[in-house]
Amino acid sequence: MISSQKEEDIEDVISSPLNLDEAELSLVQESLQWLEAEHPEDAELARRRFQDLHLLGRAISRFPSVMESQIIRGVERNGKTLVASLTQFSRSSRILHTPSRVVALRSYLVAKSHAFSLLCILMDHNHPLQIGLKSVIFKISCALMAEDVYLACLENPLFSMEKKIRLASDLVHLWEHGIDPRSVHHVPSLQALWSAREASPPTFGTLDGSSELVRLSMELDDEWQDFLLHNLKNEETKAALEEFLFGLSYEEIQQLRNRLVKYGICAIDYGEVRSYLGAEPAYGDYSGFFHNGDPRAIYDFYAERRDAAQYRHRSKAPGPHKTLEELYLMYRMFQE
Repeated sequence: MISSQKEEDIEDVISSPLNLDEAELSLVQESLQWLEAEHPEDAELARRRFQDLHLLGRAISRFPSVMESQIIRGVERNGKTLVASLTQFSRSSRILHTPSRVVALRSYLVAKSHAFSLLCILMDHNHPLQIGLKSVIFKISCALMAEDVYLACLENPLFSMEKKIRLASDLVHLWEHGIDPRSVHHVPSLQALWSAREASPPTFGTLDGSSELVRLSMELDDEWQDFLLHNLKNEETKAALEEFLFGLSYEEIQQLRNRLVKYGICAIDYGEVRSYLGAEPAYGDYSGFFHNGDPRAIYDFYAERRDAAQYRHRSKAPGPHKTLEELYLMYRMFQE
């Protein structure tokens, strides 16, 4: 067991102006206690990593709060003026108008993800705490995704100015506290989506996605089923869902479909995909990462599809201009 003095040291190390919540704090304490008993050197390594996180949090806290009112050259700046400015600038031109604390907070979230990932690596693969540790990393990934979605919503002409102001306020809350106020509703659904995807490897077959869609529909919650029911006739949603299910880009899926038609092939299996494409798939292989691997790969897979979608949007190319996760979150936000 760790001594009471070391337990106090742990709380002092972890407690910072950007606090872990009680559940996260408990996870770290229990993990360090186990490492101290089983692998003392690893425990020291993990403790130093959370000390670094603590110092980063202290440094970020020195920047003015985004909600704090300041008067500079006679002009007042506060949370309301930030919300107003968010609705005026495009995503590409917004960076130099973004408060320093916001930019630094994103770095804090990344550092927090690394710290919890280190604990995942150091703990035994089947240790009961792994589930909780990976859940924290998944929530961080969702917070980073949510930031992308909020920014996209602020540029979406379908959203009224009133709704954009509300979304901008929630984005400011995310930036100020590192927590998406909607995450309590949406994170479980995103976790269920990934769990359903990884329940079995993709069955390529005829590439119509029907078997995967049936499996998803059976395993997902009512919110996802509602989203699919109302959006599957939308070509963008269908294409984004296929990218997510098959782990292939829209362009690769079309290439494979054309090959099936050209050569009269009825179906293909997973092992044949690379040979049919003649190259490595555009996206990495992210199967099995939600339960057994590095959960940061979930964000990696999202980011690869997001970048490809943004390229299609800029070049006005066919295919999804948003990822499945973005389309889902935007749908839920629009319904609220």
